[in-house]
Amino acid sequence: MDLPSLIHALGPDLPSTVHSELAAAWTPRFVEKGRMLVRQGEAVTNEVMLLDGKIVSMISDGEGRAVCVGFCKGPGIVAPHISRTREGISLVTLEVTADATIAEMHADTLLAMMLRSPDIRDWANGILRMELSRKTDREWCLAALGGADRLGWFRDRYPDYEASFAHSHIASFLAMTAVSFSRLRNST
Repeated sequence: MDLPSLIHALGPDLPSTVHSELAAAWTPRFVEKGRMLVRQGEAVTNEVMLLDGKIVSMISDGEGRAVCVGFCKGPGIVAPHISRTREGISLVTLEVTADATIAEMHADTLLAMMLRSPDIRDWANGILRMELSRKTDREWCLAALGGADRLGWFRDRYPDYEASFAHSHIASFLAMTAVSFSRLRNST
């Protein structure tokens, strides 16, 4: 999907002049599979849209064990900057798991645009609300559901992701071991 189409899909009610201004502010680029868009603990300043490809979001502990906390399959929005940073430092690693085309904008640029334009502010706040809803939904799943129900929840909310992302990432996302995930997959 191209950038203007993704912006339109996320904000179909944006006036055409605002849509054009917003589209012009993003810089597209290609990123190869296996690259890290950002590493946990690094300074990061950009908002990211995924035009095509796949990205996983991971958090690592002090011993290097990583837990998958999110997926993005293009076209889509990578978790907003404010939701994945603290004081400009990344709380997550964003790994490109399939060749990707992304579009980036400095977070301060988007903030300035939001302050100038109520339409852009509503568009960006809508994206932030979607991310908050996704995170809250996952927290509820992890707290309230057992393993088989978690897998059902995942399949319902992330159709086709089971065939698109590494099972080790999905197992981690669902707070289960890869062996448990495999057993659950084989039993359903």
